[in-house]
Amino acid sequence: MPELPEVQTLVDDLCHRALVGQTISDVQVTWPRSIASHTPADFRHQLTGQTLTAIRRRAKYLVMELSSGWGLLVHLRMTGKFDLCDPVKPRDIHEHVILCLGSGQELRFHDTRKFGRFSLVPDTVGALSHLGVEPLSPEFTPEVLGRLLAGRNTMLKSFLLDQTKVAGIGNIYADEALFEARLHPANPCRLVAAEQVASLHGAIIMVLQRGLRNMGTSLGTSKGNFYSVAGRPGRNEDELKVFRRTGTPCCACGTTIERIILIQRSTHFCPLCQPLLA
Repeated sequence: MPELPEVQTLVDDLCHRALVGQTISDVQVTWPRSIASHTPADFRHQLTGQTLTAIRRRAKYLVMELSSGWGLLVHLRMTGKFDLCDPVKPRDIHEHVILCLGSGQELRFHDTRKFGRFSLVPDTVGALSHLGVEPLSPEFTPEVLGRLLAGRNTMLKSFLLDQTKVAGIGNIYADEALFEARLHPANPCRLVAAEQVASLHGAIIMVLQRGLRNMGTSLGTSKGNFYSVAGRPGRNEDELKVFRRTGTPCCACGTTIERIILIQRSTHFCPLCQPLLA
């Protein structure tokens, strides 16, 4: 579930807690499949003694740069989250990777569904070169979006979830952006007019920035939900216009919000505000 706003909130939290400059004194792995690139033993060997020189985000990836020149990529997937705590805190059965730090604290990766993955790579930029443009970067312009959309028969919802085109958007913010742009999620990209491209461009930026201001989206009170390193839930649920609002009145016109399945994903929209193009 974590998308660009949630991962960026996590990065900001880790930087605020002075993780940059910390040395990894030991590594413990309790679920071997959490490590995608190495065996747990090799992962531990290569990470131990390394200093964290930078922490940043690329798309939905948490990127930790290391003093060796290598980097650690973390994809949270559905339920991954981090806890920075003292070693005396009792371990949880869902904490699958633990980075022991020189400060004496532990950075614990908690993942109820066990889909999250760690990859140790020699070049983080190269490893993520397949990803598309960052939607909050200066490179993301209406002209760039227009070129990416032009001539494609792909549905808009599918396009927005394609990380090789625009990186960092997932199910929540795709639905919200399409509502703000008044575009049906099943409309083919090629039918989007120039003025609608501009609207979609602005809507993508707006919903992502709103998510960042609210420190991400946490849905309900499930333990598998998104929480910051400090254990705070995101506040953005209260500002969602269509996502998981099935059966409620549209905030713009009062029409009942509908839910359909597109590309095997729950998709939420207003049938009046977001007409399906012929």
